[in-house]
Amino acid sequence: GITLEGVPIDLSKVNVPAYFISTAEDHIAPWKTTYKGSHSLGGDVRFVLGGSGHIAGIVNPPAAKKYHYWTNDARPDSADDWFKSATQHPGSWWADWQAWMDTRNAGEKVAARTPTDVLEDAPGSYVMLRLGSKP
Repeated sequence: GITLEGVPIDLSKVNVPAYFISTAEDHIAPWKTTYKGSHSLGGDVRFVLGGSGHIAGIVNPPAAKKYHYWTNDARPDSADDWFKSATQHPGSWWADWQAWMDTRNAGEKVAARTPTDVLEDAPGSYVMLRLGSKP
């Protein structure tokens, strides 16, 4: 399990809606592993599998008309079982995500923040820090 400063963290008590998007050819976060992780949370969880890899499968706007994605409302324990009964959809997973978000955002909208003055030029001084160094 996960502990933070010796305190066990029970992820099943995290009870917020969660949309898990993984990609079939992701070599950094393999989809079967993220699928297993999606079962760790409590609450409403949707798992969607996008086509392609780590970047191309995520940055896939609908206008590009590329790739495909799979959905399955069932949540079997096994990723293989999930995939066997999943439905493949053409194009970007973004439309599925938007539809999922729309059903959860029916209430009052939160106003966008008011932009503030620029702190420093990009990419920011924090990028130059090394582990163990002080700002």
